[in-house]
Amino acid sequence: MSISSSGPRWDALWRNVHLATLAEHDGYGEIRAAAIAVKDGRIAWLGEETDLPAGASADVEHDGGGAWLTPGLIDCHSHIVYAGNRSDEFEDRLNGVPYEAIAQRGGGILSTVRATRAADEEQLFAASRTRVDAMLAEGVTTLEIKSGYGLTLDSERRMLTVARNIGERLPVRVRTSFLGAHALPPEFAGRADDYVTALADHWLPTLAAEGLVDAVDAFCEKIAFSPAQTSRLFDVAHQLGLPVKLHAEQLSDQGGAALVAGFKGLSADHLEYLSDSGIAAMREAGTVAVLLPGAFYFLRETKLPPIAQLRDAGVPIALATDSNPGTSPLTSPLLTMNMACTLFRLTPQEALAGFTRHAATALGLGGELGTLEVGKIADFALWDIDRPADLAYTMGLNPCRQVVNAGIARAPH
Repeated sequence: MSISSSGPRWDALWRNVHLATLAEHDGYGEIRAAAIAVKDGRIAWLGEETDLPAGASADVEHDGGGAWLTPGLIDCHSHIVYAGNRSDEFEDRLNGVPYEAIAQRGGGILSTVRATRAADEEQLFAASRTRVDAMLAEGVTTLEIKSGYGLTLDSERRMLTVARNIGERLPVRVRTSFLGAHALPPEFAGRADDYVTALADHWLPTLAAEGLVDAVDAFCEKIAFSPAQTSRLFDVAHQLGLPVKLHAEQLSDQGGAALVAGFKGLSADHLEYLSDSGIAAMREAGTVAVLLPGAFYFLRETKLPPIAQLRDAGVPIALATDSNPGTSPLTSPLLTMNMACTLFRLTPQEALAGFTRHAATALGLGGELGTLEVGKIADFALWDIDRPADLAYTMGLNPCRQVVNAGIARAPH
C-alpha cells in the first residue's frame, strides 16, 4: 500500500482475509475478501478490501492468505494455576477404587491443595505455563484464572500473584477471580462459618487492597458452601466494588443462579441443575450462563444443562475449558467447542460466540473485547480453515496461523 497523507494512517493492516466478526447475534457476522486495520492497539477500520479508504496507508501490512480471522478466543473460567497431578486418581477410579477410599487416603482436592501450598511462585508459574501455552497456541488472547487451591491467605495470594505474572510475562490478558470459597480447608474442618468469616472479614479485603482480585467466585453446593455463606462473601465483594460470579447448580439446585443474579453477577457457571426460576433471574440481571462441557465429559455426567430454555429466554451462553486437575484437565478451547456441540447440541456458531462475544461479557469486558468492531481492542486470531464451523468440527487439529494481541502479531506458541 502506498503511503499518502490524503487518507488514514494505520499501524498495521491485514488484507486478504475473511472476517467472522461475531458482532451479529445471528450468524458469524461474515465479511469475505476483507481487510482489518489497527491503530494504537485498537481496530481502526474493517470491511471488504475493495472498500478500503482512498489513500489509506499502514506501517506494516500482512497478507492473510485467505485465512479466516476471528476475535481472539476468551477462556472465561479456568483453574489453570496449580501444582501436582491427579492422573493416579483417574487411573484408580477406572480400576474400581471408590472415590471415598481415594479421599480417605488424602486424595481429591486436598491432594492439589497440598501440592499447591508447597510450590513457590516460580514453580507454580512453570507448572502453569505449559498449560497456558497450549491455550495460546489455539488462539486464546484473554484468560480468567481462579485461586482456590491454596486455602490459606498466603497460598491464595501466591496463586493470584502467579496469575498476574502470567498476564505480564506471556502474551495473554488475564482476569483473576478470588475463589477462597472453593472447599473447606483441613484447618477449618467442621467450622465452615468460621472459614467464611475469615474470607469475608480479612482475606478478601486484604487481597483486593493488594490489587490481586478482579472478581469474586464461590462454589455454592451441598458439598461446598451454602447460599447464606455465599451471600455473606458476595456482600463484602459488593462493598469492595468487585463483581461476582458463581459455580452454581452443578450437582444440585441450590438456587445459586438466582443468588448470583441478585447481585447482578457476571456469570453463573456449570448449571446442569438450573431451574426455570434461575433462568428467569439470570435473564433479568443479564447474567451469562457459562457452560463447561469438559467437566460434564470427564465426570460422565448425564444431566444436561437446560440449553433450549436458556436459548428461549435469551440468556447469553458462554463456554470455557474449566481447566483444572480434578474434573476437567482440559487446555483446548477447540475441543471444548466440539464437546459443546456434540454433548450439549450447541451449534458451531453458538460455540464460537461462546468463546468470544459471550465470554467477554462473562468477564465484564464486552465493551472492549469479543467481537471485531471499530474501537475495540485488536485481539484476534487467523485460522487456516474453509469456514468458521471448522473450529468446532475438527478434533485434535489446530489450524491457528497467527494470533494478534492488541495489534501485535505473533506466531502461535
